[in-house]
Amino acid sequence: MATAAGEPRIEPVEHDAGTLNIFATLARNEGLSKGFLRLGGHLLGGGVLPARTRELIILRVGWRCGSEYEFGQHTSIGKSAGLTDDEIGRLADCGTGTWVQADRELIDLADELCDDDEVSGGTWVALASRFTDAELLELVVLAGFYRMVSGMLNSVAVALEPGTAGWPPGATPERRAPRQVIAGDGDPSTPA
Repeated sequence: MATAAGEPRIEPVEHDAGTLNIFATLARNEGLSKGFLRLGGHLLGGGVLPARTRELIILRVGWRCGSEYEFGQHTSIGKSAGLTDDEIGRLADCGTGTWVQADRELIDLADELCDDDEVSGGTWVALASRFTDAELLELVVLAGFYRMVSGMLNSVAVALEPGTAGWPPGATPERRAPRQVIAGDGDPSTPA
């Protein structure tokens, strides 16, 4: 079914205010939702990577894929993991500082996977000097998972929840996610 620009292409199932639109949308396919939640849950809460490292990758991939929903949701998670507002801005190419080499290598991994579907030899050697094989595998799977998630969010046009950050100030994105508005009674209404 075709929808107007700025509206979800697949409506989320009816849900309470505490359920994110991504999960209410995925609920349209129960089996897919279960698998998605299992891998996503592992990467977010049961993986071998430090939270800050994980969020650097997720936010950069979200930016590179043009997924405002992904970037917005992980802005607050990234801050909880120790990222600063300037670092989050830099991940969207609008911050003012510079990266330490260790962070630059992680951003290179995300950029190279988004550009070429392969981590270059130089970046791999640099990361392999400080990450275990298990961590290297998780870095690559993490970036790939969030590329997939970003593409789904963009294609289905999942709406950002009220109060969720979008792109940081100064960012010049190619696309924006629809915004969910709340009707006067507190129930979600058609996204704006």
